[in-house]
Amino acid sequence: MGKYPNYIKDDFFKKMERDGLALTYDEVRLKTGYSIASPSEVSLGSWFSRNIPLKSPIVSAAMDKVTEHKMAIAMAMCGGIGILHGGMSAERQASQVARVKRHLNGVIENPICVREEENVKDVLDKCAKKGFTFRSFPVIGVNGVLVGVLTSTDLDLCSDCSTAKVRDIMTKGNLVTAPPNTTIRDAYTLMKEARKKVLPLIDDGGRIKGMYVLSDSQRILFGSNESALYNVDANGRLRVGAGVSDGGEEELKRVELLVGEGVDVLVVETAHADTPHMVKTIQCIRARFPDVDLVSGNISEPDSAKRLADLGVDGIKVGQGPGATCTTRIVAGVGCPQATAVYNCCKALRGFEIPVCADGGIRYSGDIPIALGLGADSVMIGTMLAGTDESPGEVREYRGIRVKEVRGMGSPKAMAASKAARDRYRTEKDGSVPEGGEGYVVHRGSLASLLHQLVGGLRKGMGYVGAESIEELQAKADFHRLSMAGIAESHPHDMVLTENLPNYWRDA
Repeated sequence: MGKYPNYIKDDFFKKMERDGLALTYDEVRLKTGYSIASPSEVSLGSWFSRNIPLKSPIVSAAMDKVTEHKMAIAMAMCGGIGILHGGMSAERQASQVARVKRHLNGVIENPICVREEENVKDVLDKCAKKGFTFRSFPVIGVNGVLVGVLTSTDLDLCSDCSTAKVRDIMTKGNLVTAPPNTTIRDAYTLMKEARKKVLPLIDDGGRIKGMYVLSDSQRILFGSNESALYNVDANGRLRVGAGVSDGGEEELKRVELLVGEGVDVLVVETAHADTPHMVKTIQCIRARFPDVDLVSGNISEPDSAKRLADLGVDGIKVGQGPGATCTTRIVAGVGCPQATAVYNCCKALRGFEIPVCADGGIRYSGDIPIALGLGADSVMIGTMLAGTDESPGEVREYRGIRVKEVRGMGSPKAMAASKAARDRYRTEKDGSVPEGGEGYVVHRGSLASLLHQLVGGLRKGMGYVGAESIEELQAKADFHRLSMAGIAESHPHDMVLTENLPNYWRDA
């Protein structure tokens, strides 16, 4: 049961159950209490899955208008994690994993090499096509042995890139190398002493086994306050997840590519995870790829949560129908309001030590401490993040408002474009029975500025409750149930708002 064996909120939800009530986030507010917790000093550390920690408990959804590599990079740099959507080819999704993992590097385990006989122009074209943000490459000969290093300085000083070969411009004399087991601190010292910006790691046969870069080593060893927030793996690379479907053998090939590029966690995306088909998918992925964390979703009932836990998943997503773009509850007549769903599932999973992600229904920053107080370890956000600069798509004007496009993965366009979306909702190719809508969301600016407000609201909520950590929030949280009058009273009223607020908005 952990550090806090008793949960104050249990009595509240027993009464709600006796009254036959299931509640949304809007219908509850956290009770305040005696507090020595300073909002600026509370700990936001949490978990997305058993082995994937978070420095901020916010996850971006695997939606095609929300999370591609730009969003995933920005999410990890803000302490959370992004889940790359599966509505793209397996090859493209794997390449996006690679872009996130290579954005920051400690030791680069599989550095991209160039061959000495390649044209310099071909190397530059490859950099442009792949979107590489680096221009330092180990150079290998015909036998695969390291023969030099191609640096950005070499490329900048090349007088005729169209005809020159890599071997003509590369740095080949006075090479500084190290063995594969070199630590980052030893590598940094060696690069500083030798005045080199890159350090290839080679085996006894001279074959490349890794590489350090001076700037990355400096950041990891002596990083700024900003970089201290980055959610990185043991090798100093940003963490990233990827959504996959329960699409059978074809999807296992996708998983193989994702794992090969170093994905940290796989999220099996399906509208209803409590099915024999999902059981088979989880068992197949676990058998073939036992070392990668596996999160399953979505469910909203406690018995479903227990069955997934018994399968040995590393995390569970709770939420069927609370998302802004989702129409499942209306179309299919199913689903539990999110506050009750999160509480019931988290209660059922006590003792399993499986992190729960509350997926959907977050409209304001205050919903986040509520979701975590109900027992969740993280929240997944989609529509709100679709309005940021880092989401796919362009900003446009609609009725005089700057907006970006958003759509549910159960929407007609998403299902027409993606087999993963069709698998998720088990529907035909034409998407004739959609479970999601399409529309616009107000442009919110940069992800960092939006997350500053969301995390700030979470910190304030923890301060009011008197919780110095998320675990303490989960234990101390107790709730008031709001009437419609109470909900109205919670919003600004009896006035006309004349200024836009960075953390409060009504539907627009």
